Amino acid sequence: MNDIEFVKRFEDGTLPSESFHHRDHVRMAWLFLSRYPLLEALRQFSSALQRFAVAHGQPNLYHQTITWSYLFLINERRERLGTSQGWDKFAEANADLFEWNDGGVLAQYYLPETLQSELARRVFVLPDR
Repeated sequence: MNDIEFVKRFEDGTLPSESFHHRDHVRMAWLFLSRYPLLEALRQFSSALQRFAVAHGQPNLYHQTITWSYLFLINERRERLGTSQGWDKFAEANADLFEWNDGGVLAQYYLPETLQSELARRVFVLPDR
């Protein structure tokens, strides 16, 4: 599926949730950051992700700290690599973003109990490591 169709189906909730895994979340965040400046991407992606979760019967799945932290990391790394680089080069240069075991890359920035908290789910919490 091309990028335009991928984003469209994500935004309208027709992308199957069983085929939207962690790597797909990172790719979608990268696509939103390719379209919008950081603050607008935070707003647009967060809203779309919440709608996606609701459309698939999991309204409590959205986690603001994880979502925003990944967007901040992806944005910084896009800038460091060069925003003209495509997805494949970005993915190759940032393999750690795709690991999800034991908190993945966020384990460098957050204590496990912080990410597991209801506060971190509802609002963005600053890193505590």
